[in-house]
Amino acid sequence: MTTSTMEPISPTNTKLGWIGTGVMGRSMCTHLIKAGYTLTIFTRTPSKAQPLLDIGATFADSPLAVAEASDIVFSIVGYPSDVQSVLIGTNGALHGLRRGGVLVDMTTSDPSLAVDISNAAREKGCVSIDAPVSGGDRGAKNGTLAIFAGGEEDVVERMKPLFDCLGKVSYMGGAGKGQYAKLANQITIASTMVGLVEGMVYACKAGLDVEVFLNAISTGAAGSKSLDLYGIRILKRDFEAGFFVNHFVKDLGICLRECQSMGLALPGLALAQQLYLSLQAHGEGSLGTQALILALERLNNVSLASTNPSSSDKP
Repeated sequence: MTTSTMEPISPTNTKLGWIGTGVMGRSMCTHLIKAGYTLTIFTRTPSKAQPLLDIGATFADSPLAVAEASDIVFSIVGYPSDVQSVLIGTNGALHGLRRGGVLVDMTTSDPSLAVDISNAAREKGCVSIDAPVSGGDRGAKNGTLAIFAGGEEDVVERMKPLFDCLGKVSYMGGAGKGQYAKLANQITIASTMVGLVEGMVYACKAGLDVEVFLNAISTGAAGSKSLDLYGIRILKRDFEAGFFVNHFVKDLGICLRECQSMGLALPGLALAQQLYLSLQAHGEGSLGTQALILALERLNNVSLASTNPSSSDKP
């Protein structure tokens, strides 16, 4: 580590870089800028960066250029191939990072790739943390994300002032363990979402007021974060993406590959993956994960919209 990065992290001694300013990244960057940090950013669609430039961020023309201006570089992009490209590819951030620098990948990605990035960083005298997040767009906006960190524990601890701007960090173990924790999180969410929309379809078919039903179960054993975040959104036909169906299909696909290598049979995960794949097949991959209700409505030839008088209301 350099002398500056061995000091406690603060806006006066730590320059940050950020790669990826989409649904999640934009809000996360905003929290860091408001906390006083200098931020250099890169995104493939420059227009997505404009709100951050307006509040003081600086735009760089490549991940490598971001790293050249930064002590710590965060990334939150779409797919493992994107992670590899922006961090260790030809113009990747690692090539521009000074000795003692830190890479923090917050994308949900392959655990094996996290290990590869960690090894590549170590060879250059740097370190890498895999720190995927859960909480969706609302968690990002509110600074209440769950952060699963893998890597060197002392580095994660030193990073805590930055993670605290974004949510709550939990140290999960060595390189790749943050990704394993996030995949287990996605498996849990997938089956929970199936249960939520199946319960809603059943309530609808039984002639219940589905909104009253959701309120009734929310404080009982069937209550869940998925219900709190998405129940009313579903009733209002609000399918705007806090987390894209396309990205969830990617995550569940990684989970299934990991299960195959572990010799695990998780039928709930496999079912959820098939239902989400059906949304992609209908051109609904850019909707939020709560759009799962559409797959169940099609299977049962029923629509919650026709039975919910407030379905046309804006959220």
